[in-house]
Amino acid sequence: MLRKKSQTSGNASVLIVVGSGGHTKEILTLTEKLGAQYSPRQYIVASTDSISLKKILKSEETAVDSKYAIYSVPRSREVKQSWFTTVFTTLYASLYSLRLVAHLQPQIILCNGPGTCVPICYAGLLLKWLGLADTKVVYVESICRVETLSLSAKLLYPFADSLIVQWPSLVEKYPKCKYIGRVL
Repeated sequence: MLRKKSQTSGNASVLIVVGSGGHTKEILTLTEKLGAQYSPRQYIVASTDSISLKKILKSEETAVDSKYAIYSVPRSREVKQSWFTTVFTTLYASLYSLRLVAHLQPQIILCNGPGTCVPICYAGLLLKWLGLADTKVVYVESICRVETLSLSAKLLYPFADSLIVQWPSLVEKYPKCKYIGRVL
């Protein structure tokens, strides 16, 4: 049976979902700004994303607090994968993510838009709704999203604890979002 982790050290464990390309740069820039109280840092990277894995390792080389771990998960959808087969790979990724998040029991899931984050976030939310964990989902929309939310943000919009946008015009369309200025 799962049990809620008690927070005795004043630290909050954070699960950081790292996407590919620009998502990697943005989330690692944001992670570097987190204080030492966000520890341990647990990274999630897609199993086929070796470039992001190398960037995480390089980023952690210079970190003062080296309490981190890296986990890989299957992608819900590969580039150019058919929509039909995506149903099966998403189901597999979701079950895999649920098991991993249940094991890690992060207090915060931090993500910024890769499709890989959706099963991870839903797993955290499900555990919270069932009373098995106390996980907060914090989604930071990419700086490049000026007029509309990304698909990942739209899927998480009704459920995320915080959905942060970097353009004030997005709050007009999506009032649940929080605009706090540029964060990256």
